[in-house]
Amino acid sequence: MSHGRVDGPVTELTPEPEGNGHASGPNRGYTIESLDTGLRLMRLFLTHDTLTVSEAAGLLSVGRSTAHRVLSTLEGRGFAIRDFSGRGYSAGPELVRLGRPAGFGTAVRERLGAVLEDALRRTGETVQSTALIGDRIIVTDGRESPHPVRVMPEVGGTHPAHATSGGKILLSRMTPEQVCAHYPHEELPVATPATLASRSALLAELEEIRSRGFAVSRGESVRGMHTVAVPLAGSSRRDRLALMASAPADRGDDAALARRAGELRLSASLLGTV
Repeated sequence: MSHGRVDGPVTELTPEPEGNGHASGPNRGYTIESLDTGLRLMRLFLTHDTLTVSEAAGLLSVGRSTAHRVLSTLEGRGFAIRDFSGRGYSAGPELVRLGRPAGFGTAVRERLGAVLEDALRRTGETVQSTALIGDRIIVTDGRESPHPVRVMPEVGGTHPAHATSGGKILLSRMTPEQVCAHYPHEELPVATPATLASRSALLAELEEIRSRGFAVSRGESVRGMHTVAVPLAGSSRRDRLALMASAPADRGDDAALARRAGELRLSASLLGTV
């Protein structure tokens, strides 16, 4: 069992369609077109490992010459690099450095390692640290449960934030206005029949999470998998992480999830001392 599967192959995550991505709204008249195109192109690297000039032009609805100029500019500043074939471009070191969430730096991973080991010992279940990137979470590190049937850590894997306990606990630390900026539409994509399907339902649950201090997901991301998460310390949104424990549903009833929330809090408190 993995965070992206239950006793089977990893479920593919289909990125949201980019669309034209043009700026809209009352500030459209203040948009700098070339800057807007460059920003939209950088955003494509969130969902594409490599891009050719033709692909970038098609996705952005611009001419090939415009796409080529923007990619060349990004390459010159280290935000894009040529791939091995010389025909495509990938995210450059400056873009990776800018977009890297908390939890991937060596120093942070060393400190989190002790927290994860302690959480594994306390809960007996697979534990993972997650960071928020837009409306998705990414798993930054994890430790695997010793149970024969267990969730497998999926370091580097991404999942819809509103369908995971790790994502919901991080979203709960934002204001409703900030959450709505991540979810501009009322309808939300669903991964399973249990996934929250509307922004209104998400906002209501986030209010409950703020009150009780932990978040749960009961088969919302993957059927048959129940998870619970608590926040890890962070001085800013970029630094915030969640500590999440994941287990098969038969070991994840309400009482077990509440108990693990308390255990995760004890482990999370170590972050200030390790």
